[in-house]
Amino acid sequence: MKAKTTVTTGNQVKRNWILFDLSGKTLGRAATEIAAILMGKNNPSFSYHRDDGDYVVAINAAELVVTGKKLKQKIYYRHTGYAGNLKSLTLKELMQQDPRRVIKLAVYGMLPKNKLRDIRLTRLRVFTDSNHKYADKIGK
Repeated sequence: MKAKTTVTTGNQVKRNWILFDLSGKTLGRAATEIAAILMGKNNPSFSYHRDDGDYVVAINAAELVVTGKKLKQKIYYRHTGYAGNLKSLTLKELMQQDPRRVIKLAVYGMLPKNKLRDIRLTRLRVFTDSNHKYADKIGK
């Protein structure tokens, strides 16, 4: 008798809440770890076409570390939609304004470019310090 492969369906997915401390972590390495958790690569039932990842609560985003001259040289661009209105911010300016946005943009870039990317990103909660409202859900 052959062993059967079981495939989990949408209503069978058990999502865990994982606490991820960003203090002292490098931006890119932390983003890849978070992206893997959001995709569900740490689960034995992982498959690229299914969304069976976990929730991630990332704390201490203000204490992220970057290497080299990225604080001055890394530039984030956005366009308002009007002619000639290309806005730019350096990583240092964005970290001062909203450090949560830096980690969200990094994780967004690490996730696969498909229909599941925005859905997976909604399970990421980022906080600038260690205070968060999901303490009762973590570990369940």
